[in-house]
Amino acid sequence: MCEPPLNSEVSETLRARERSVQELLEFTERCRTELNGLFEALGWRPELNTDSPGPGSEEPVELCPYDRNHRVPRRSLERHVTFCKLSKMGYSREEQADMYDPSVCYERAGIPSLVIDKATQREVILRARAGAPPGRTEGAYSQSEYSADPPDPPLNHKRAICDLTVADRLALYDHVIREAGKLRAQPQPASNDDLYVDLVARLQTDEEQKEPKSHLEVLAEMRDYKRRRQSYRAKNVHITKKTYTEVIREVIDVHSAELARLWQEEELEEKEEEDEESRTTQHSSHR
Repeated sequence: MCEPPLNSEVSETLRARERSVQELLEFTERCRTELNGLFEALGWRPELNTDSPGPGSEEPVELCPYDRNHRVPRRSLERHVTFCKLSKMGYSREEQADMYDPSVCYERAGIPSLVIDKATQREVILRARAGAPPGRTEGAYSQSEYSADPPDPPLNHKRAICDLTVADRLALYDHVIREAGKLRAQPQPASNDDLYVDLVARLQTDEEQKEPKSHLEVLAEMRDYKRRRQSYRAKNVHITKKTYTEVIREVIDVHSAELARLWQEEELEEKEEEDEESRTTQHSSHR
């Protein structure tokens, strides 16, 4: 008669212990995750070397230039400095993860690129502010609409909208357009490829081309000519013959039609709701 209560108490005790162990494991896992994130931010290694290393076997440690309390291994100093600098500027970890260097997009493209540092941005904004009229006029911003003390150059779109005024952004845009035009106008350096060309091989090639061609060579040239003509011929003629304005106009028409369709659906839904409310009101009045 006494055994069943005893067994139930033992099983309940075991379940309580299992719950405690599970909670301890979850807590330990959370602590491990937080520590790994901290180690990664500081550039440390979680491994603990219990052996007594010699004086020359320790990894050299450098001080962070933005926080003297940070001692970082030399191998990860560059990454830590970038992270610490952005953190001091107020950028969160999520914002830093979304940042990227756009210079890779212009390495092989013939597009001039400009880098605006803090001094250049300050000079551009203050010069535009000094040349602006005291009061607001049509087509021009007043001096009060420019930043009197320009902030650091923004590193993402959110900071550009929040830290810079509309007049500041326009001044920077005009500066970039003007400087890019100057870079495009600069004469390109003359190519020295002819200095490294094998002139003897070129002369031999020219002499071989002067000889009468065989029937097979003529057929091969005609085949290559047809292939090149087909490859250069646009497949979508109805698109490539259109101007840029026509293409943009069609894109705008498509979006306008889609917006009109959405508005009509919203109007129909509102009308149906109004009809339903009117029917409900009439039904209640008849009662």
